[in-house]
Parts: sequence; C-alpha cells; structure tokens
Amino acid sequence: MNWAHIHLILNHIPLIGVGFTILLFIVALIKNSKELISVSLLFTIIVALSAIPAYLTGEPAGDIVEDLPGISENLIKQHEEMSEKAFIFLEIVGALAVMTLVVKRYSQKLGGWLMSVTLICLIVGGGMVAWTANLGGRINHPEVRSNASDSQSISTHEGKGEDRD
Repeated sequence: MNWAHIHLILNHIPLIGVGFTILLFIVALIKNSKELISVSLLFTIIVALSAIPAYLTGEPAGDIVEDLPGISENLIKQHEEMSEKAFIFLEIVGALAVMTLVVKRYSQKLGGWLMSVTLICLIVGGGMVAWTANLGGRINHPEVRSNASDSQSISTHEGKGEDRD
C-alpha cells in the first residue's frame, strides 16, 4: 500500500459522509428534532475532520502518480487547486457547526439561523467535494474526461488491456 492508495481510500470518507450528513440534516430540520439536529451537526464536524487526512495524503499521492505514463500534470494541478478550496471551505463549515452547537443552547433564534446557514454551507461544501472528486477521478480514468485536451492519454492505453484501477 502506498500514499496514492491511502489517499483513494481516505477521500471517499468526506465525499460519502457529506452526502449522508446533508440528508440527515434535512430530515432533522423537517422533523424539527433537536436530537437529530445535534447529531447532524456532530456529523458535520466529523466530515470536516475526515477531510484532513484525505487532504494531507493528496500531495504524496500526486508525487507517486505524476510520472506514470498517461497521467496529465494539468489534471493533477486542477485537482490540487480545487481540493485546497474544498478543504478550507469544509473546515470552515465544521467550525460553523461547532459554533452552531454552542449557540443553539443559549439562543433558539440565533441557533436556528445558524443551523440554516450551516446546512446551506454544507451543501455548497458537498458540491465542492464532489467536484474535487470528479477532477481526481479524471487523473487516472480517461474514460470520464470531458474533452480532448483532458484526454491526451486515452490513446496510450487503448487496446492494451491494462487495468487502470
């Protein structure tokens, strides 16, 4: 197992976690359940924390794959740039969830407003994480690249029967 493998494993946690947490949060708000809202906020914090090792393993993973045949440095750069933005935003959302947990104990009005802001930010962060994952998938999966400039290496692997996973 190397850093690229570890990165691939770890980056699925915040990706799946953010989707699950958004759904849980929406259900909690619809049901107006204080307990589910608190659990949703806790899961938001866990998702933000799970992004830390996913982000930190990105650089060593990139170092491993950047010199492999058929790998586009441009795609790696796009993924790295978006991952930094998504990571920072997700950490801010995690901090917002902590603040919301504390504030909602003392002020229902401000706490309710912060819950809505946290959910909206979580949805935006989820989109950013999903786009980052999409860009990461394009690095080693030419079949999902959207245009010819991104697909410079497709012909390198056609007909060779290589397993690219």
